[in-house]
Parts: sequence; C-alpha cells; structure tokens
Amino acid sequence: MNVFDVLKDLISTSGFANIQGNELIMIGISLVLIYLAIGKEFEPLLLLPIAFGMLLTNLPVVDIMAAPVNGEPGGLLHYLSRGVKWEIFPPLIFLGVGAMTDFGPLLANPSSVLMGAGAQFGIFFAYTVAILLGFTPQEASSIGIIGGADGPTAIFLTNKLAPHLLGPIAVAAYSYMALVPVIQPPIMRLMTTEEERKIKMGQLRQVKRIEKIVFPVLVTILVVLFIPSLISLIGMLMLGNLFRESGVVGRLTDTAQNALINIITIFLGLSVGATAKADVFVRVDTIKIICLGVLAFAFATFGGLVIGKIMCKITKGKINPLIGSAGVSAVPMAARVSQIEGQKADPSNFLLMNAMGPNVAGVIGSAIAAGVLLSLFGG
Repeated sequence: MNVFDVLKDLISTSGFANIQGNELIMIGISLVLIYLAIGKEFEPLLLLPIAFGMLLTNLPVVDIMAAPVNGEPGGLLHYLSRGVKWEIFPPLIFLGVGAMTDFGPLLANPSSVLMGAGAQFGIFFAYTVAILLGFTPQEASSIGIIGGADGPTAIFLTNKLAPHLLGPIAVAAYSYMALVPVIQPPIMRLMTTEEERKIKMGQLRQVKRIEKIVFPVLVTILVVLFIPSLISLIGMLMLGNLFRESGVVGRLTDTAQNALINIITIFLGLSVGATAKADVFVRVDTIKIICLGVLAFAFATFGGLVIGKIMCKITKGKINPLIGSAGVSAVPMAARVSQIEGQKADPSNFLLMNAMGPNVAGVIGSAIAAGVLLSLFGG
C-alpha cells in the first residue's frame, strides 16, 4: 500500500468524510452559544459547558455518549449523564442554591409569596399553548416549566416527563435566564405607570435567626407532605439553606456554595449539552420550543406584575408593582432588574431587598409548579 492509499483510507475514516449536514448545523449552533457565553457573558457558568457538550456530541465517527457494548467501555459523557438520568445533579445544584440564598426578605414580607406564585402563570399559559400546538401533556409540561426561569427544575422535570426534549429545553431555559435584562424591562414599562414605578418601599424588618432556622425545616415538611415527588429538590434546597442559617457548619456551607456547585455545574452542563444531538435538535419542534419558551417567560413576568399591581391597589400605594416581575426564579438577576427600572423612574428608589422576597419565593414556586405537573402527568 503506497502513501496515497494510506492517506485515502485515513481521510475516508476521518470525521471530515463522515460529517452530516445536521451535524454541521449543530456545530454551528454550539459555536454561537460559546460566543454568547464568552463574548456576551450570557449565563456563562452553564451555557459554556452546555455549548461544549453540544459540540462534542455532534462531532462524527466517535460517539462520546455511546453506551458500553460487549464489554467495551462507553463514552465519557454517557457515564457523566447518569447524574442527570438518575436525578442526582439537579438536586445537588439546589443544595448549592439553598446555601447561597437568603430567605430573609421573604420572611420579612410574607405577602411576597403571592407575587412569586403569580409569576408561575407563565408556566401554565405556555403549557396550554403547547397542547394546542400538538405536544403531549408531558412535553407541554416540560416546555411550560421554562417560564419558571429555573434551569435545574426544568432539567429535573423534563428528564422525568420528556427526556427526548432535554437538550432544546435546557438550552432555551438557560438562554432566557441570561436574557432577563432584555426580556423583562419592556413588559415592566408596559404594565406599570411612571407614578407606580416611583413608589418607594420602606425598609424591611430585621428577621430573627430562629425564624431563618425554622423556615427551611417547616417548608420541607409542608411541601413534601403536599407534593411528595418534590422531596429531592425541596429537600436539598432547604438543607443548603439550613447549612447557611444554622451558623455552625461553615465548612459545609462553603463547600455547597463553591466547590460542590461548581463541580456539579460542569458535569450537568456537559451532560445536558450532549443530549442535543442533531437528529433530536434539528427539528421544527425545536423552533416551537424556543418560541414557547420566550412566551412562557414573558407571561411569567406579566403574571408577577399583575399581582404586584393588585397588591399596590390593596395597600394604597405601599407596594411598588415592579417587584412583582422578580417573582420568576432567576435569582438575583430578576430582583436587580426591578431595582434598575425603579431607579430609572427615581434615582433615589431602592427596591432590591424588597424585590428579593418575590425572587426567592419564585424559586420555591417554580419547584412546586414542577411538582404539580409531575403529579398530574408523571404516570
């Protein structure tokens, strides 16, 4: 065999000779997402590993998601993806989120939970539209949960109800979380008057330490008794928060907030990205999911603002309705957007801590919404 034959064989067995059109499209999409993560800093901690996982899984010839066959080991991401399939990674992410979350603003103003609940309207609105477009109830539930703006919850629910849609839904969920400062402000300005945006809210009361310690224990008991399927998500979220508020396990709190959540974020992102294979992603349904995702998020913002306006009327102008938009689960970005919009109307207006109440309520609310959908359509 001469040199030319060797080169011919080498090229024929390489990825260059075997790459398909759909795979090229997915590689292009992954490169765009990498650019958005690095160049535009759109939720880079998760978007970057998701994008690179998407790139790896769509390179031809070698399947990094291949299952083991005849004693041969499978691909690397096949094993890492067990953490998603076996529902390990999302609850561990929630452990870290709980350790980083201060529920004090919610405890100081319990009525904030109403705005967090109102923001879940987008989930059920998008679910209804998805049903009308021909998706199954399980698929529609997974699409609707994008409106909760909570990536781990979206992954958790989709993995249970519609695992074949995990890639598109995860990409949509994290993309829209990153676009909170773009999507929400026009809706906020449309739904509120300038006078409402100028409303100043008083300083929140000081929450006692015992309240913060009792809260995660009580919420775990009540939520899991009502919706048992949420035991892993709510349990880990509240355990992380108990670590934080107890004040006696600083090393565990630090690990949950930093090392653990960072490691799991890498594994989760790569695993989710690797589910976005060309034959699943390059479909008309994916375009529908992307459109329904932004619809879900927009109506979640709308729902929170409606409750905010109602509470503004009931309290005779003591509540700024802008904080209702923070009822989505994008912590703390949505609360910051409320603060920014309030200061545009009045530079001396400080809404951040008041907006954190609905914001952290949204974390619990999106998990409860997922639990309700799982109870209804989980089989």
